[in-house]
Amino acid sequence: MQLAIAAAVIGVLGTAVAARHQHPDRHLDALGYLLLLAGAACLLGRSRWPQLTLLAILGATFGYTWLGYPRGPVWLPLIVAFGTAIVRGHRGVAYGVLGAGFVSAIWIDNAFRHKPGPSAIALLGFAAWLLTLAAISELVRYRGELRRVAEREAAEARRMELETARRRASEERLDIARELHDVLAHSISMINVQAGVALELMDQRPEQARESLATIKQASKDALVEIQAVLGALRQAGEGVATAPAPGLADLDRLVFGARAAGLDVSLRTDGTARQLPAGADLAAFRILQESLTNVVRHADATAVCVTVGYGADRLTVEVADNGRSAGSGQPPSSGGGSGIAGMRERAESLGGELHAGRSVAGGFRVRATLPVGEDS
Repeated sequence: MQLAIAAAVIGVLGTAVAARHQHPDRHLDALGYLLLLAGAACLLGRSRWPQLTLLAILGATFGYTWLGYPRGPVWLPLIVAFGTAIVRGHRGVAYGVLGAGFVSAIWIDNAFRHKPGPSAIALLGFAAWLLTLAAISELVRYRGELRRVAEREAAEARRMELETARRRASEERLDIARELHDVLAHSISMINVQAGVALELMDQRPEQARESLATIKQASKDALVEIQAVLGALRQAGEGVATAPAPGLADLDRLVFGARAAGLDVSLRTDGTARQLPAGADLAAFRILQESLTNVVRHADATAVCVTVGYGADRLTVEVADNGRSAGSGQPPSSGGGSGIAGMRERAESLGGELHAGRSVAGGFRVRATLPVGEDS
């Protein structure tokens, strides 16, 4: 709207002033002013119909010149419409109008009025002016394309960042859920078993009941420490962090003690030389053993369990095998994030390892996990 009004004012006033110093074939009248205003008014539709706007302004402008009205800034609407068509990508129509305008302004108008053709200098000057107009329009179009490409790339980058952030948040939630499950399932299972033992033996064997209560106390203490460590991952900056180290195979004796306190005959075997492991593999191995022993206590009709830890050159193998005889021996729930066999398998596969669980040939249930621990793991 503002551009159309500005073009109308400049066209009418500029041409009226310029006409005082000319001797045109036809002086400005109502039709001349109408053509000047029509060309400027057509600019109102340049955004929605750039091609039709360019053709309409071409007709109004050359109708004005062919009728012999005074020269002036009558080309301004046509220049704006041409640039708009180029920027919007309608280059074929725009350059067709440019060629038609060049031919009409140079030869047809002169032939119609029986005037001699333009000189070579005038011809070159007019061609140079049109080429300059085309070059400026193309430059504006090219810069607009670059800006749109940059905006699309920025939007895609933002979308990828949001998707990555959502994926990381989902993975972190899954890790935290798995950690909480493993900690709580193991500790509460130990507490539940020992509480049952204490209730059974409180009257007949108070000393053994005292041992069960001591085991309950230690299990609850360990659970609190590990839960604080897990919840430390949820703290914001400046709120303090958990100071308890993540559990690993160095804490395996604590797991074995808890399983033995629950009444299981636990044997521990180590193959290879124990050594410092990558933090992720160390924690995963501990959690897999913890979950497996918890499942034996909760679900298996077993009296003995063998825990094996094998240190290879680039692989760590952990195995828990029980002598349970029930049909569901050792099989934990398989649904839910971080629970049962599904959670243990997720832990192993997230590190590039694998986990197998099922009935063993000798009877009972066996869980075996292999984790990469080499330099490239």
